[in-house]
Amino acid sequence: MNKAVILGQRRAGIVEVPRPRAVENWAVVKVHVTPMCTEYKRFLTGPRADVLGHEAAGEIVEVAQPGRVRVGDRVVAMPLHGCGVCPLCVSGDYIYCQNAPDFAAITDGQEGQSTYAQYLLKPDWLLMPIPDDVSLEHGSLACCALGPSYGAFRAANLGAIDTVLITGAGPVGLGALTNARLRGARAIVVESVPFRVERARAMGAAAVIDPRDPDALEQIMALTCGVGVDVALDCSGVVAAQRLCVDAARRRGRVAFIGECHDELPIRVSPDLIRKGLTIIGNWHYNLADYEGVMGVIRRSPLLDLLVSHVLPMSRIQEAFELSASQQCAKVLLKPWE
Repeated sequence: MNKAVILGQRRAGIVEVPRPRAVENWAVVKVHVTPMCTEYKRFLTGPRADVLGHEAAGEIVEVAQPGRVRVGDRVVAMPLHGCGVCPLCVSGDYIYCQNAPDFAAITDGQEGQSTYAQYLLKPDWLLMPIPDDVSLEHGSLACCALGPSYGAFRAANLGAIDTVLITGAGPVGLGALTNARLRGARAIVVESVPFRVERARAMGAAAVIDPRDPDALEQIMALTCGVGVDVALDCSGVVAAQRLCVDAARRRGRVAFIGECHDELPIRVSPDLIRKGLTIIGNWHYNLADYEGVMGVIRRSPLLDLLVSHVLPMSRIQEAFELSASQQCAKVLLKPWE
């Protein structure tokens, strides 16, 4: 089979590797759509990377034993793995599992982990069915495009009477805008990249604020009559944006973080948390029990096609990575068989 790899700094290509085989409850998925995510960061820095991606949509082509899926089923492959038996996995919060299986030990090989490939290998309980009335392209958005913000907004109880601040209008942030608008919330977006500013406006943002403006916080407060937003969601992973979320949230507001960040965010416990009464939420994915809810967004949202800006064959992987790194895009979908 073919799969995409990063060959070095700003260099990507296609290599041929053995096709994975089904084993135990791990099924083989023929990948039809691979959404691109943060892999471009590795593309920018190198070195070589042979396992790329964590989200895909496709069809089951091989099973080793009777189980939850059958050959021919159309499925969404959930990100990463879990042990399947710990309390977190059983409750649906597998993404936080502390006992993730050793892929190589179970499958007797390394191939099948990458979603930037024509086939992948996944435990059947992490292969979620795509309804007949949902396309594979739309179904693929049930992972990182819509998932992190869906889980965060559910935890924050975002409703139709709320104003939400979304910092960062990349693919995840635009997915957050999609979720927020379907919930009926008023959305204020913070973004500076012209393409994404215009896309956020086209998707119904009530206002788009440039984070480089020294009065960005004052603009947000003016838009909320000096009170602050009900919910603030950082999708950027930038400390300054995270701090803006804390400052812009109203008293008794909710602040959620879904943008990956390894830098330190200065939090002042008394003025930021105790005296404002903020609820702080960290969210990675969504509980598996919420999958039907995510599919409901995919079925009902009129913004879904605006969430995807480019569909490219995987054979043009160098161009696809350059596009993702340029940030002049929303969600980019790859077609591994083209």
